[in-house]
Amino acid sequence: MVLRKTTSLCPVCHEVIEADIVEENGKVMMEKTCPDHGFFKDLYWGDADMYKKAQRFVHEGKGISTPITTREKGCPFDCGICNEHKTTTILANIDLTNRCNMRCPICFADTTSEYLYEPSFEEVVEMLKVLRGEAPVPCKAVQFSGGEPTVRSDLPEIIRKAKELGFAQIQIATNGLKLAESLDFCKELRDAGLNTVYLQFDGVTPDVYEKTRGFNAWPIKEKAIENCEKAGATSICLVPTLVKGINDNQVGDIIRYAFDHRRVVRAVNFQPISFAGRLRYEDLMDMRITIPDFTYLVEEQTNGQITAQDFYTVPTVVPISHLVEALTGKPQVEFTCHFTCGAATYVFKDGDKLVPITQFIDVVELTDYLEDLSQEKIGAVKKPLVAAKVLNKLRKVIDKDKKPGYLNIEKMLLDIFLGRSYLDEFSYEAVLIGCMHFQDGYNFDLERVQRCAIHYALPDGRVIPFCPFNTVHRKEFEREYARQKGTLKKEVTV
Repeated sequence: MVLRKTTSLCPVCHEVIEADIVEENGKVMMEKTCPDHGFFKDLYWGDADMYKKAQRFVHEGKGISTPITTREKGCPFDCGICNEHKTTTILANIDLTNRCNMRCPICFADTTSEYLYEPSFEEVVEMLKVLRGEAPVPCKAVQFSGGEPTVRSDLPEIIRKAKELGFAQIQIATNGLKLAESLDFCKELRDAGLNTVYLQFDGVTPDVYEKTRGFNAWPIKEKAIENCEKAGATSICLVPTLVKGINDNQVGDIIRYAFDHRRVVRAVNFQPISFAGRLRYEDLMDMRITIPDFTYLVEEQTNGQITAQDFYTVPTVVPISHLVEALTGKPQVEFTCHFTCGAATYVFKDGDKLVPITQFIDVVELTDYLEDLSQEKIGAVKKPLVAAKVLNKLRKVIDKDKKPGYLNIEKMLLDIFLGRSYLDEFSYEAVLIGCMHFQDGYNFDLERVQRCAIHYALPDGRVIPFCPFNTVHRKEFEREYARQKGTLKKEVTV
């Protein structure tokens, strides 16, 4: 049964082709045919019922009112962001270099390139200014990545500049080598204004790293976390690249590790591996892990304490933004990415038990109510009345017998709904467990691309969504930019 039609790419030639999203044996598949390279079939989502549940929370974004490019060739070749993009930049990536001090077999970034891509400090500042100039909502969160961003000696200065320009959330995506080497370096980054360490973290045993990173990096991960905690850092997000047959049996162990290090670990963001190159259909089916598959791994490996049904698609929280905007009259960040891009849940600890927020709050009833309330003409004058209405609703949708006794969840939620605090306040009471499934040539869906919320800022002024950048644009851009800057040279050895 065809669930919907979309457009995709041929994984070989990257030509745009028609694709069907179909239900088959309880799963959701993508089927497409390239005139030159034949028929392709891929697992799109591992559970059709979960797909339909997620689809209920679709929210169409307003995009940005300051597009940089316009549609000419068509998506994904006019990225910039073009005037047809549906979601503003919620998190911006800026690659500071394509140099790296590791050679990971599964990295999506080609760090073995013969070209050096490394924008100057001044170019980085201009990229930051472009992001802060987006309207109606300036980008508030930036992640410095690569390559490995810590190989740049001016990283602290770049972080300070980002803070000065008004970014509320500043992150680095790192393998942790330099953090493990130097406590002073961790302190320097913290003092510069770094908010979050987005730490590559594939498992809790040496054998996993020998396969994913080419050597035993496990002691390095533990030391990096220890140094961050000693340095006074308060936010690490563990980022496992999930590979079937290598570390998919450690999902529960990674979650338990996060709770064992709650003083500094605030989130775990699992990322199923994406694929490049030509694969046999059988190999693709054997290797593919989708978001529903991940949620069932969580359920199995936490002995049912966290269930697959506890995970909700990212756009579920959009009604919160709508309510805050209705109250304040100010445009808010809206998580209007595609419903298949990611899923998450906040998990609290109650004694020895893990308790997801979805087990003591009726998410559907609450979000429906917030969305309806946001449509009323309320404004700041009626804020006390709205607060009373929301508090009354919270008392109805929260099961006090199931929530952790220490948790004043009504106050936390009311402060967030009224714009007095941000959604990430939960990260100081819970661990956010999530999964982001990036696209590759096989499962590429242009409907997802147009709603992408994670973008790359480039020195030429463009801002390109994550999946098309890594699938289509990255290698060409790095080569062309290196030539333009006169920096065509062998990669620098760190």
